Amino acid sequence: MAVTVFTIFMACNSSSDKEKSSGAAENSSPDKTDTSASAAGTGNEKAGVGKFTHVDLTHPLDQKMIAAGKNVYDLKCASCHKLSDEKLVGPGWKDVTKRRAPEWIMNFVTNTEEMLAKDAVAKNLYEVCLVKMPNQNLSDDDARAVLEFQRNNDGDK
Repeated sequence: MAVTVFTIFMACNSSSDKEKSSGAAENSSPDKTDTSASAAGTGNEKAGVGKFTHVDLTHPLDQKMIAAGKNVYDLKCASCHKLSDEKLVGPGWKDVTKRRAPEWIMNFVTNTEEMLAKDAVAKNLYEVCLVKMPNQNLSDDDARAVLEFQRNNDGDK
């Protein structure tokens, strides 16, 4: 469910991300740039608030992690989130990894309350979505598996 609510935050802000885009690239897609990621005082605006300051991404994707992430998604996320951009209870997950840094995603799903209290992007998403994601107490391994599943869903190889 935490991942589900997390996705709500991600998808709710997808259109405002596009509207607020300037030329400052978070990734190679200018239309996916998140210029609202100005979490003052966190030290690393793209990482959010939490212990994750660097996430090692696998290349190619780790199939075992994808399977584990799908299990977490099926158990805790699918009741509120679709894998497309279609909103269910929460927003769809399509392209969430294109809009948010891996560290931000990991920090949000493992440190939800503090992110909602201190991270400007998370605060903005709450204001837009009016839904606070409850902390699902995902382990670091579960959160990393969900990230890998999201990367797979977004077409990474």
